Amino acid sequence: MSDNHYREGITVGRPWLAVALCVLALVSIAACRGKGAGAEQEDEAASHRFPDTLRVATLYSPTSYFLYRDEPMGYDYALLTQMAADKGVAVDLVVAHSLQKMVEMLDSGKVDLLAYEIPVTAEYRKKVHPCGPENLTYQVLVQPKKDKEKLITDVTELVGEDIYVEARSKYQYRLENLNEELGGGINIHVIDRDTLLTEDLISMVSDEQIPLTVVDNDIARINKTYYKDLDISMPLSFPQQSRWGVAPDHAWLADSIDRWFAQETPRRRQAELLKRYFELSKIDMGTFTLDLSKGHVSPFDHFFRESGRENGIDWRLMAAQGYHESRFNPDRVSWAGARGIMQIMPRTARAYNLDASRLAEPEANISTAAKIMRELDRSLAKKVADPKERIKFVLAAYNGGIGHVYDAIALAAKYGKNPQVWNGNVEQALLMKANPEYYSDPVCRNGYFRGRETVAYVRGVMNFYETLKKKVT
Repeated sequence: MSDNHYREGITVGRPWLAVALCVLALVSIAACRGKGAGAEQEDEAASHRFPDTLRVATLYSPTSYFLYRDEPMGYDYALLTQMAADKGVAVDLVVAHSLQKMVEMLDSGKVDLLAYEIPVTAEYRKKVHPCGPENLTYQVLVQPKKDKEKLITDVTELVGEDIYVEARSKYQYRLENLNEELGGGINIHVIDRDTLLTEDLISMVSDEQIPLTVVDNDIARINKTYYKDLDISMPLSFPQQSRWGVAPDHAWLADSIDRWFAQETPRRRQAELLKRYFELSKIDMGTFTLDLSKGHVSPFDHFFRESGRENGIDWRLMAAQGYHESRFNPDRVSWAGARGIMQIMPRTARAYNLDASRLAEPEANISTAAKIMRELDRSLAKKVADPKERIKFVLAAYNGGIGHVYDAIALAAKYGKNPQVWNGNVEQALLMKANPEYYSDPVCRNGYFRGRETVAYVRGVMNFYETLKKKVT
């Protein structure tokens, strides 16, 4: 399967589809022979066939669809591609700019399916027939993990507390209603989105810069995989059901989708994806004791030296990467599927003629990583002239994907920052890509990106690299 990326959508095609469909059609015709009209109709209803090409709309979000290391990911996207593969259909995926736009596309017949969690409300039921995975969304209090006795466990305990939320958000409105119900006393601090986003507020709770915030439970669960010290067990609203959706006159398609999700294998796959995206830690890499006193960094220094020499890269820079990517663990597999010391994605490995089965081999893994770094440097040389400054851009591209770095460069140029300087300029623009206002900007081609981990990665690798240059030759 090949994925072709466009500014407003992704098309996933299968060259063998036409042959397969012809075979299936012949089988269906043969099966229906000798039956009456009533039996034919019954068989048709029971077959629950999908269209040859499923036209799908979704939104960029940390839960539904995003690009990471230049690969499409997301809980809803993974479910969609699994269903398409099982049913043998092609998928034409379009990324809409808003929920309203997405519903309009469905209503006008431009798409068949919305692979996004649409609220099951009277408002949307007029134009959207719910189907697919069921999700219950509710708002939760995000608070530092403390002793059970010190945790807030009842809404009445919010009186006198300081809670920070985005301005004009549903979280602000819920807190204001709750405050009114309680007779006042909740100290609600409203933060403008231009300054901080919900994800920033969660991070600030973890860092103890603010005491409390409020977010949807699914966003809270994802962020908890980055921060171990948060408690998100306190609900603050009633649950709201959300599901995928089709047009009301396509109830047959909804039925087909629901029947697929009801099967044992899809249910098991869904459970695996829920764990992958909402439970697995995205920061736990284990430990490695550094001892630079003998002039060594890791047991794999000879591979770093050789690969660095062959590709014109300082081996100490690669060693610093290896430490921050995996703590030099050849067997590490990340939540996203990246593998080995240098955390290479299987699809990327294949592009460099390395079979995914060999990604745990230190020499092959490090050698491939060096080639990737060399190619990233060549690509980014067109944007960043200074080789020393470009190192930071290359590291960011390696960690998060070059597409997001290109977007950040474009945003920096548009909003008055220096597009050839990383610190305080392009790194800040990369962080802006978590904000819908900016990742929906026409200069951005790769949508939502959670940039804070990549920014921290660049800082960490560069700091360690400078240390190694002083202590290791």
